Amino acid sequence: MASRSSHHYYTNLKDCSKIRVVAETIMLNPKVKKVTISEAYKMALSQPGISETDRDIYPPFAKKMGLPKGAKVLNDCHGKIIGRTAKARVFYNRIGDDEKKKVEGDIREAAYQLEQNDLIKAEAVIGLDDDLMIKGTFVTTRSDAMNVFNWLANFTPFELLEKEYQHSKQLPIQDIIIIAFNDWTCNDPYYCNINSPQLALVDEKHNVIFNLGMRYFGERKKGTLTLAWTSGMRLRMAACHGGIKEIDFTGCENEDAKKLGKRSIAFYGLSGTGKSSHTNSANNAGSMPVGFSKVVLHDDAFQIDTDNNICRVWEPSLFDKTDSREIEHPDWKYTLSLMNHSLMDVNGKILPIGLDIRQANGRALFDRDLLGKWVNSCSFPKALAWLMKDSVLPPILKLKDHYLAIAMGAALVTKRNRAENVKEEELNKLVFEPFANPFRVYELWKDVEAFHKVVENGAECYCFNSASFWKSSEEDLEDIKLKTSLTIQTAILTDQLKWENWKLLDGAMIPTKESIERILPGYYKAYDPHSRQNITAYKQLVVSRFKQRRDFLKNSDLSTKPQLLQKLIKSLEINI
Repeated sequence: MASRSSHHYYTNLKDCSKIRVVAETIMLNPKVKKVTISEAYKMALSQPGISETDRDIYPPFAKKMGLPKGAKVLNDCHGKIIGRTAKARVFYNRIGDDEKKKVEGDIREAAYQLEQNDLIKAEAVIGLDDDLMIKGTFVTTRSDAMNVFNWLANFTPFELLEKEYQHSKQLPIQDIIIIAFNDWTCNDPYYCNINSPQLALVDEKHNVIFNLGMRYFGERKKGTLTLAWTSGMRLRMAACHGGIKEIDFTGCENEDAKKLGKRSIAFYGLSGTGKSSHTNSANNAGSMPVGFSKVVLHDDAFQIDTDNNICRVWEPSLFDKTDSREIEHPDWKYTLSLMNHSLMDVNGKILPIGLDIRQANGRALFDRDLLGKWVNSCSFPKALAWLMKDSVLPPILKLKDHYLAIAMGAALVTKRNRAENVKEEELNKLVFEPFANPFRVYELWKDVEAFHKVVENGAECYCFNSASFWKSSEEDLEDIKLKTSLTIQTAILTDQLKWENWKLLDGAMIPTKESIERILPGYYKAYDPHSRQNITAYKQLVVSRFKQRRDFLKNSDLSTKPQLLQKLIKSLEINI
């Protein structure tokens, strides 16, 4: 089988962390009832606060899972906290020995409290490719059955993939254990307290997370994914919080397009930068050649295996915001579960309203069929695209220098805006999230080395500005439309662009006027970085923004890898 139990993983059992031992002792208590997804659904249906809607759970999913005929989508509202709580995270492997002893004692006390309740557990397979499968177990109270159903729907109930799992590749990785206790009580100021205490204790080296005092499903999902991504990194794979699709040109009518074969492209960006739009677009705003076909691996989480040059997926579902989905939006057809939605009587039917009118961050679990054709593994990416909002950047850059390519990903940015309650001087400061992955729990230099290997193995790197570009000032900007970015994406996939050096940054290239105007007339006049108005102020801002990138990297754990850091820093020097 794939991952390993503690008994089979640890040669010396004393190497097993005390946190994992506590978790495993709870998990293996014979009084903890193992439940299927169908049983979890029935339990959730009778939970106070869980609302049954008149929308059918996506029928192919319901049938596959053995849910009752006509099973309806359930809605779970979580109270005041409707998102992940970063302040509640404690990283067990980063705290000192004295703190560890304290936390270990507190976890034992929490375990005692937890075991005074009726407990249930569920087992799932994390990962869908035979070469990357990890067994996961989720233990919680019976009153938390809705989150058990969601967790099994988000991943794959173990019994559905048991045969494949038993024959999958053996991995030097422990099974994943998630322990949750919503009703945890603790008055210790050491822990985050928002109305009540909260703790997300992460032990990524031993594949365990405790979610205490946290109802929000995203804590379970992203916690599990955090351990999966980290496990993949331990297996020398690049962890990707991004979307990736594979385009097959072999069915195209155009002979030149047909010769392109199959090509994958991956997108990394923070919320609102267009990651899902780029990944899920049906035909890139009509710019794709006639006869192409597309499969999507995932729009949120995957791993790049650089030893075998292949990409592998973790989940069979999507966990999407629904703030832009009207009542009749076609995506509702694929719904599995809802979180924090308002409900309304619509012509005698109780239906969810996906416009965030109850509160922000309404979420739905959707079946992956929403993406159209999908696969569990796809080809090594031809291109990695860093999506960011930085007004000094043109709509597209090709990063031919490998260290510059990785430096831009490691210092992936967004910007604050006037909708936020910040001082004026803060608006020009960049906000960094390396490789668009807020779930990285290990050192940044490990991600840098992993992505550098991806580039060394042949992936090209591009930087898309998905917002607006300096025209004459920070207030006078040239809007960059999604259609423009999607058309450029197609041009990259089909080798339509020729490139020339961007004079301000060695190793960065912009499209030549002739090649870009052929596919986007008027582009060069609007976006040529060498013809910005008020050019002196523009260049000063470029210098400031890239200095912020260098400073961010200098102040990271890359300082423990001085030779690597120096190459990254040097690549970000602006010519002025």
